[in-house]
Amino acid sequence: MDVTLTEDQLRLRDEAGRFAAERLAPHYREREQRGSVEPQVRREMGDRGFIAPELPVEIGGRGLDRVTSGILTEEIARGDFSVAYLQVVGSLVGQILASDAASEVAARWVPGICRGEHIVGIGLTEPHAGSDAGMPRLTARRDGDDYLLTGTKSLSFGGDAAAAVVFARTGEQQVRGKGISAFLVPLDLPGVTRESYSDMGTRAVGRGAVHFDGVRVPAEHLLGAEGKGFSEVLRGFDFSRALIGLQCVGAAQASVTETWRYVSEREAFDQPLSKFQGVSFPLAEADTRLTAARLLCYRTLSLRDRGMPHTAEAAMCKWLAPKDSFEAIQNCLLLHGQYGYRTELPLEQRLRDVLGLQIGDGTAQVMKLIIARERLGRQLAP
Repeated sequence: MDVTLTEDQLRLRDEAGRFAAERLAPHYREREQRGSVEPQVRREMGDRGFIAPELPVEIGGRGLDRVTSGILTEEIARGDFSVAYLQVVGSLVGQILASDAASEVAARWVPGICRGEHIVGIGLTEPHAGSDAGMPRLTARRDGDDYLLTGTKSLSFGGDAAAAVVFARTGEQQVRGKGISAFLVPLDLPGVTRESYSDMGTRAVGRGAVHFDGVRVPAEHLLGAEGKGFSEVLRGFDFSRALIGLQCVGAAQASVTETWRYVSEREAFDQPLSKFQGVSFPLAEADTRLTAARLLCYRTLSLRDRGMPHTAEAAMCKWLAPKDSFEAIQNCLLLHGQYGYRTELPLEQRLRDVLGLQIGDGTAQVMKLIIARERLGRQLAP
């Protein structure tokens, strides 16, 4: 594939890069300490078209290609990793609602996501299960024109989300991945309560649990066909996994760029640190691995743009990019010596933030299982 960026892509990349450097990076630590992203930043991102830009114009998007969406995600992450997650979740949920929600439901919620007016989270996993998302305990029972939801979901932006896409069991038979339906649930409904988690990173994302106690959800909020949510709606995760890869690469690339500058200016033994192979070579390796991860993500998004299979490639993005990004940031922190260990620099915060995406949205082990099944088929794969 041709990885040369177009003039429009370069222009949008530079615009997002300036926004990240001027508006986001100076307040990266403040957002973590506060535990949230300020609504004004969401609206500014929406005004600039930085949330779900690949969605059609008629429902609030910009009609751009997925590669451009990934470019914007990486640039935003260079300034603030958690703010970039607004774009990742916005694109994932916006796409789900645009393709699977009733037209009136999509028209009500999707434009607001794109404009940054509200956050719609996604509740796939549950506190007891983690990666075993195919056996939810959250149940949805049909009651006239509504469904009654009972159970608990883990959720990013759990404190700030106005609504969430959740997966619940509607079938009687307890079969993994079967009889599961997806719903859009406004989180101001009676019976909804929220619980905050205390995480070591991405604190501005505000992860937590949302508890549903007989929450009555209108039947028109069912996404796709009843009992088919796990197979139909989860198709969107192949897109978001590539965005997550670029989100991690963005934070790591910012660290590598800063460290190249630092080692060229800092002196030891009467010469710049960059003159030592033990300093420059790890940075050269990190730059190489990040470039490879970025190109893998671009290829995955390009395949999606062309309507071609990309499930294995998306899984590759999701396990490789967070791993290589974490290792790159760790090396950058070490090369800064005592300065890297201090909290005045963003390195330690980026390290903690990126680590979370070696767990969330699918562990490396799960991603490798997906790749093996794509290559071998379920009969021969683990």
